[in-house]
Amino acid sequence: MRFALPRRWWIGLIALAAGAWLRLWFIHAYPEVQGDPLVYGSIAKNWMLHGIYGTTTSGTLRPTLIRLPGYPLFLVACFKLFGMEHYHAVMFAQTAIDLATCVLIAAFTVRIWSAKAGWIALWLAVFCPFTANYAAVPLTETLELFWIGVALYALARFLETSKTEPPRWSWALLQALAWSYAALLRPDGALIAVALCPAMVWYGRKRWGMRRVLPYAAVAAFLSILPFIPWTIRNWSTFHVFQPLAPRYATDPGEDTNPGFNRWTKTVCVDLACTWEVYWNIDSDVIDIANLPARAFDSPEQYEQTRGLLRDYNKTQSLTPEMDDRFAQIAADRIRAKLFRYYVALPLARLADMWLRPRTELLWIELRWWEYWHHHSETEFAAAYAGLNLLYLIAALWGLKRWPPLAGAMVAFILLRCALLATIEAPEPRYTLECFPMIIPLAAVAFVPRREPATSLPSVFPEQPAA
Repeated sequence: MRFALPRRWWIGLIALAAGAWLRLWFIHAYPEVQGDPLVYGSIAKNWMLHGIYGTTTSGTLRPTLIRLPGYPLFLVACFKLFGMEHYHAVMFAQTAIDLATCVLIAAFTVRIWSAKAGWIALWLAVFCPFTANYAAVPLTETLELFWIGVALYALARFLETSKTEPPRWSWALLQALAWSYAALLRPDGALIAVALCPAMVWYGRKRWGMRRVLPYAAVAAFLSILPFIPWTIRNWSTFHVFQPLAPRYATDPGEDTNPGFNRWTKTVCVDLACTWEVYWNIDSDVIDIANLPARAFDSPEQYEQTRGLLRDYNKTQSLTPEMDDRFAQIAADRIRAKLFRYYVALPLARLADMWLRPRTELLWIELRWWEYWHHHSETEFAAAYAGLNLLYLIAALWGLKRWPPLAGAMVAFILLRCALLATIEAPEPRYTLECFPMIIPLAAVAFVPRREPATSLPSVFPEQPAA
């Protein structure tokens, strides 16, 4: 490797120590063990103690398929090593994994650009608070970022093999492992395979020809699918449904998916505040019409119709099929009246919110951070946090102008993820974090104008002109 750790080991050690301090501070100041972390924990605990992949609700243990087994498997390992439901130990393990991700991002940047850019990428990664914060939460994000980093690094190493040598199976198999585990963590993790498997063929054909490289990509793709066969069989035998991943709305067979409410939400929500105050409150809390944005009503008559529906719902805080039909009717009227808003404007607004919103959802500050008259300091901090996020994105766009090797594969993944996120009803900023293993290398490239000449970098990665 040209990442000169033997000569500069102390720089890397300082960077990793600083990154560890940041993540441990988040664990001390903002640990988060509620909601989804407890769902994953319940599945892992029941899997260990009872051999049943399920959740316990009101004292009743029931099989489930609402979550893929990748993260519960990680929790099982942590619970066996550190003690049942010892979530702080899980956070410490995620800290080590996240630091490994930083090293992978740096090593990948070295491969596509230069050693100097690799060092910059390492510092950008260890000090990125948006990814570091998730080490303090028992959720899939930290592991997902790690396996995306593995997939990128393995792809770069696969393509570095000399033209006179055959491609190396070790790097192709490592990619298969990364693709499969990323998808076992979250259904959208499969996008890394959708982006990088064609990239193996596209870039590899320039070195070895299509016929020679295609079997490597085909075998890697086939192996990455294998873990989902027993999962699919289990779901069929337990629930009699074909479910190779996880349901879109995280519901078990027979549970209501509330299609009318979901469609109505899609005509209203564009930010995390709406997700929190409206979408997540269904069947659990009241929905205050005062929290709805002005865009939720196209006329005074529609306002009264919505207010009456919410009043009926709030009496029991339980969505009945009749209420869901009423939400569906309001949604249909709104979509018919403004097709462009529903199919273009609102999806783009949700994407903008997920990319540009201050990533403060785990920092215990006001959800409505922009209401300066209520909390001056929190608004100012949120604005600064948004500015830092924007700097990462601007630097990445500047680096993309130099079009480093494998930029096409990175852009393909980001675009695929954006296309998927544009279809969801309830935006969350964390859904764009999976793009940061691409954002950070591109941002590092922005600080190093010319790619470092290196004989170890093969001709499939042609030298770039100065920007």
